[in-house]
Amino acid sequence: MTGFARAEGAHEGWRFVWEVRSVNGRGLEWRARLPPGYDALDPEMRKLAKQKLSRGSLNIGLTLASDRSDSGYRINEAMLADAVSMINKLRLNVECAPPSADGLLGLRGVIEQAEEELSAEAREALFAALLNSFGEALDALVAARRKEGASMGAVIAGHFETIEKLTADAAANAAAMPAAIRDRIAAQLKELLDGAVPEDRLAQEASLLAIKADVREELDRLSSHVSAGRALLAREGPVGRDLDFLTQEFNREANTLCSKAQDMELKRIGLELKRVIDQLREQVQNIE
Repeated sequence: MTGFARAEGAHEGWRFVWEVRSVNGRGLEWRARLPPGYDALDPEMRKLAKQKLSRGSLNIGLTLASDRSDSGYRINEAMLADAVSMINKLRLNVECAPPSADGLLGLRGVIEQAEEELSAEAREALFAALLNSFGEALDALVAARRKEGASMGAVIAGHFETIEKLTADAAANAAAMPAAIRDRIAAQLKELLDGAVPEDRLAQEASLLAIKADVREELDRLSSHVSAGRALLAREGPVGRDLDFLTQEFNREANTLCSKAQDMELKRIGLELKRVIDQLREQVQNIE
């Protein structure tokens, strides 16, 4: 979900530049820096963004300038009044010289470039041009994110292959077979109880413990999750949230596999699965 895009435009003596940055986010988050008086663009910008994006934290900036050379400068009366008020309060507690005119005018925001007064029709036309340019910036951002997503998809597909191989290794491990589990438990019980338990009871208890230690169900789910993950990668449209949920399911099965494992090799495979699934989870955070 990371990316950067820039779009430049012009309209009736106005020049503008959009810059849009995107980083990972669970949903579609928003932060826009617009020139004073242009906050009315925000609702329409959000609509455009939701049409093209579903996840990511967006940081948007608009730089706007007029080609008119006679626009001049003006004093921001509100900023000047605030500055004078704060200085007067300060002088009540601190002995200091009164502020000079050049000092006050040198404060940031007191002097600003005078904006050209626009008619309602001209302002509406400028807003339309700005929104059109913003849409172009979003399209460029989508293209950049798709390019990154293509490379990320290859990495995620590689993780699925590794999980599939580890699952097959676990299934092939003799310790995962019910008969091997049952025989091992029976031998341990006989050694501990020295034949004090009837054979039929021994077989019954060994079978119950073998059932609890059987990991075939977890391995079947892992294989099913790999198939589901590949189907998501091949699907058009946003799949990040679905992949995020799938990694939770992967992790749940790997945890159960580790807790059930009676054999060190099987436990090693389970821990390796957890490591790969954690890498998969980190990569999925980058996918829309």
